[in-house]
Amino acid sequence: MTITEKVLDSLSNVRPYLQADGGDVELVRVTDDGFVEVKLTGSCVSCPMSRMTLRAGVERKLLKDVPEIRRVEQVLY
Repeated sequence: MTITEKVLDSLSNVRPYLQADGGDVELVRVTDDGFVEVKLTGSCVSCPMSRMTLRAGVERKLLKDVPEIRRVEQVLY
């Protein structure tokens, strides 16, 4: 399984929690140096807690499931 496949699998486990509140997350890309870029969508875009959701929820889960990655960054485009 590739790193990208592992990331997508991990995101599929996080996604229901975001969707329950009207949000979602999309994988933008995984860089060669272990950075994952994601885009928060739906209600996550305007939520004041989205930064915490990204770090305490999405990043924590990805780092646990995919030890090859170093950091998760949010892109805004």
